[in-house]
Amino acid sequence: MDFASSDGEAVRSTTSAKIVVAGGFGVGKTTFVGSVSEINPLRTEAVMTSASAGIDDLTHTGNKTTTTVAMDFGRITLDQDLILYLFGTPGQDRFWFMWDDLVKGAIGAVVLVDTRRLADCFPAVDYFENSGLPFVIALNGFEGHQPYQPDEVREALQIGPDTPIIMTDARHRADAKSALITLVEHALMARLK
Repeated sequence: MDFASSDGEAVRSTTSAKIVVAGGFGVGKTTFVGSVSEINPLRTEAVMTSASAGIDDLTHTGNKTTTTVAMDFGRITLDQDLILYLFGTPGQDRFWFMWDDLVKGAIGAVVLVDTRRLADCFPAVDYFENSGLPFVIALNGFEGHQPYQPDEVREALQIGPDTPIIMTDARHRADAKSALITLVEHALMARLK
């Protein structure tokens, strides 16, 4: 958006928006925010201790030694006048009490899904469906593997046709950026309805 300064010169205004990156434990939220952020992301990682033994399922995340205990924060400029602020949520249910505060003011959410552990995304999907916040499902391929197609996931999650489901790789900036663009477009369309 342009407006005139006091000397009559056109000045461009910048719009910013808050985006939430959510999903189950070990699904790639910290990686997603880090891969796309143009600033060094703020991470609230803590070393996993024996307190998480028997609580956090490490079956598919055997090399994981840290976990997000509050949030991840990053920023990306999508266009010269659109800046997105990214807030990654913690994945374990014992930290869900923070979600309401992290989501406040957001225009939408990216729900990362590991299709090897589809049930882990149910709480995030339920949260955003119940809150009415627009969201997209981003199927995060681990080890380059995508065992299910978006239509299969849509059916398994019982999500309507209006919610975008996309393939992504949280490690790759272009994939994460594409997921954010899909979300922004989806959130804008939701507001126009």
